[in-house]
Amino acid sequence: MFLALWAVMLVACSDREDPKKVSILARSPVSESQDRANVADSSLKFGFDHRLSPKDDVRIYLSFIQYMGRQTGHKFSLRFTEKYEETADNLGRGLIQFAALGPVNYVAAKTKYGVDCLAMGLNQDGKPEYRGVIFVRPDSPIRHLEDLRGKSFAFGDRFSTQGHVIPRQMLEEAGLGLENLQSYVFTGSHANTAKAVLNGDYEAGAIQDVLADRLSREGRIKILAVSKPYPSSMICYAKGVDPATLAAVKTALLEMDPKGVHRDLLVDWERTEMPSGFAEYQANSLREIEELVGRYLPPAGRPQP
Repeated sequence: MFLALWAVMLVACSDREDPKKVSILARSPVSESQDRANVADSSLKFGFDHRLSPKDDVRIYLSFIQYMGRQTGHKFSLRFTEKYEETADNLGRGLIQFAALGPVNYVAAKTKYGVDCLAMGLNQDGKPEYRGVIFVRPDSPIRHLEDLRGKSFAFGDRFSTQGHVIPRQMLEEAGLGLENLQSYVFTGSHANTAKAVLNGDYEAGAIQDVLADRLSREGRIKILAVSKPYPSSMICYAKGVDPATLAAVKTALLEMDPKGVHRDLLVDWERTEMPSGFAEYQANSLREIEELVGRYLPPAGRPQP
């Protein structure tokens, strides 16, 4: 019943997904009543970075935590946040016990709170990596990254790996900084970025490779550039989770077979950046991401041009 109520509540709020400018400083503090409710509920709370629409994300991760509950014997519940970076904060503060985080959000959470991870997502080819994509509308005269000089650009969330940090590196390699763009926006999610560009609000944007591949096959976008591979998203955990629970969760993750025996238990899992399941977490794979975080995400203030 708890999961059903969450699904109804969040799906009902999912129609308001218009792209908007996102404050990179403002946070929505968790109220004392929310904290008390969180303590009273004995389930393991699971959070996630924004990917698609709230409705789609919730549907996908509800099926995932139901799988996790079945495999581990623990009760799980979702915790949805309005802001991308709040998931990492909630994990660090122990308001949730587990979360699906992109590399940038994980590096931020590790640096600030010392959280750690259990597993890395596997892409369609069974590799623990993904790519960022810069795209335009199919009818756009823009053909190359260099053509984006003086154009408007939509990023995902400021803490998004595929939606911000990787594309920043791609633009920089093409000789473009933020100051070379006519304007830019942080939409908050990959889905919002796609809408911002397809609606004509911005001339180009950056999204995850899975979504970009689907939209490209449908003829709805034109891909300008695809990045080199970077480490994929991870399932991370808060301090204080007991070792037995961590071991059970890790085993369930590594045994998850989305294309085989567990396919019917999951909903739209192929739309995630982890369509082939999970592999062991590789800490040494994040060195370049840590460097990019230091370059593009200073501790305070706007992203550096």
